[in-house]
Amino acid sequence: MHVDELLIQPEMTALSDNQWQTDELTIPSDWAQGRTAFGGISAGMIYQAISTQVHDNRVLRSYTTNFVGPLALNEPFRIVVTSLRTGKNVSQFTGEIIQNNAVCVFVQACFGTARQSGISVTNTDKHDMPMPTKAKFIPQIPKVTPKFFRHFDLAINAGGMPFTRKDTSFYHGFMRFTQPPQVITDAHLITMIDAWPPTLLQMLRWPAPASTVSWNLEFIHPHKTVSGHDWFAYQVHTRQAADGYGHTEATIWNSNNDVVALSRQTVAVFD
Repeated sequence: MHVDELLIQPEMTALSDNQWQTDELTIPSDWAQGRTAFGGISAGMIYQAISTQVHDNRVLRSYTTNFVGPLALNEPFRIVVTSLRTGKNVSQFTGEIIQNNAVCVFVQACFGTARQSGISVTNTDKHDMPMPTKAKFIPQIPKVTPKFFRHFDLAINAGGMPFTRKDTSFYHGFMRFTQPPQVITDAHLITMIDAWPPTLLQMLRWPAPASTVSWNLEFIHPHKTVSGHDWFAYQVHTRQAADGYGHTEATIWNSNNDVVALSRQTVAVFD
């Protein structure tokens, strides 16, 4: 199923003055990540639901996702959106995916207006990686490669393949959708940024489960217009790992070499 089909959702129903829901949603098995749905698509779907309740020109500033429990594929779930507060400049929302009366994914999103300010610090971070011409990463291996990988083109420039016993714990490369969406929205960016495997997997000799526990995204504005065919550059490094948990930080650039997002994840690995 194309990503746009999952991001287009039924109209939300009001539960109260500050809470809404949409139900009877499902994620098909081609978006599987082990026993659960791919985290990027569930986070993207929640964002899409939250964004319907943002009615002015406030843009997404930060987006924090906690993956609470497995989200079963091909089984119905609902998304509940709650407005915590809308002030003069900033709006705070939560979003939840609930399946079988249990919260599977929980999000807090912060939207803010642009304001006049005497403070201006230009981001000068650039990458020097050559633009790829085609995908170059993990082939589709039954029962090893996650099914959701078929929806993304990943081109690795540096870092090791998962389960190859490398000493490295970083990735440098590029990403895009295999089937380009009509437009790239923040929902698409959220979905795509999570496509890379955890950095720690390249340090393992044999396949082992790993999952993201929490994930924070910060968005740099203004966004420049990009094409659904464009490659986005990605560099992620492990800051620390011990006791079965790793902490990573990533930078994401658009095709103009402008930073569009910063990503931080806490990952559990069961080796």
